[in-house]
Amino acid sequence: MQEPGLREHPPIHHSISRRGLLKFCVAMVSMLALPGWVVPVFAERLNTARRPSVIWLSFQECTGCTESLTRAHAPTLESLIFDYLSLDYHHTLQAAAGEAAETARLEAMEQNFGDYLLIVEGAIPVADDGVYSTITGQSNLQLLQESVTGAKAIIAIGSCASFGGLPAARPNPTGATGVANMMEGGLIETKPLINLPGCPPIPIAISSVLAHYLVFEQFPALDALHRPMSFYGHTVHERCSRYHFYQEQKFAERFDDEGARKGWCLYKLGCKGPITHNACAVYKWNEGTSFPIESGHPCLGCSEPGFWDKGGFYVNLDQILPLAPPRNETPEAAIDAGQQLYEENCIYCHSADPTRFATAAEKVPDLLRSGTIRSHKRLDFSEDQLDILEKYLDSIK
Repeated sequence: MQEPGLREHPPIHHSISRRGLLKFCVAMVSMLALPGWVVPVFAERLNTARRPSVIWLSFQECTGCTESLTRAHAPTLESLIFDYLSLDYHHTLQAAAGEAAETARLEAMEQNFGDYLLIVEGAIPVADDGVYSTITGQSNLQLLQESVTGAKAIIAIGSCASFGGLPAARPNPTGATGVANMMEGGLIETKPLINLPGCPPIPIAISSVLAHYLVFEQFPALDALHRPMSFYGHTVHERCSRYHFYQEQKFAERFDDEGARKGWCLYKLGCKGPITHNACAVYKWNEGTSFPIESGHPCLGCSEPGFWDKGGFYVNLDQILPLAPPRNETPEAAIDAGQQLYEENCIYCHSADPTRFATAAEKVPDLLRSGTIRSHKRLDFSEDQLDILEKYLDSIK
């Protein structure tokens, strides 16, 4: 950590070998879904990259995201992150406390104004002017507003900072919310933003995004929720080690039944993998040892907005899908039900704005019936549901 009063960042002395650097860069390029020819460029730029100042703020959270980063399984990952970044403020990792810590933050912000990277961990309570969480006499809201002003870009680490997470679960008495919502609501300035949701996010996702930013001074390609496509472009279900059991319709019915002991699919035990975008099944935790589904527990959907309130952790998706209205319902009711069906199932992969939906409304039911798109197979909509979905899409085209 930088000591208060230090005006310049010290020169970087790399203890990593050229071979180690190239090995690291090959891994980073692969994980970020970049073309292979980028590896030497990535290595050269990473080796000569200017060491940016980082301000890491922690709000309504459990520190699990910081814990996740410190458990990055490859030693070179951790050493590179701390060698190539000037981590000037972090509640958990800094040695300084009290006035010394705040002095370090303010000095880093002043000396690097307009050029520092702001990392936010935890949700921000905004109800009643943010009185529900304070640091050094300032509310989290005030501290974030102050720190955003001079930031070049913002990384929201974890589902709490990204979408509100657990603190925002109903009834949300503190008004907890994520960084993106605050930007959209005008509570803080709009800055380049990347969300790395998860409870906690995968360590390699954090370090890879930081490496990409160091090399290219911008974030990788993002989805509609500001998540990097390289890590959140596919569902957990698509790359799950139990996927073949799903295809074979072999499901565990209880946690202690024969199916569970044989490693069958956990869909009927409430697995949210089919609607959860993350790379848990690929990169895993604890030195790539395992991830929740592989350890026998269904995916909770922790990298999606509002996952705490989506129908219960152990309720399967078939029970959560909205029921179709009776055939004699009014057209308006059918359209409303179709909109709910779309918002609870389709916007995870497609645009939240259905007017940008590529497939014509009248062709959607036949496409879903065909079963030709693997990621659509799990939907298994009834004829009534397909009918109301078509009515909704047709009403807004």
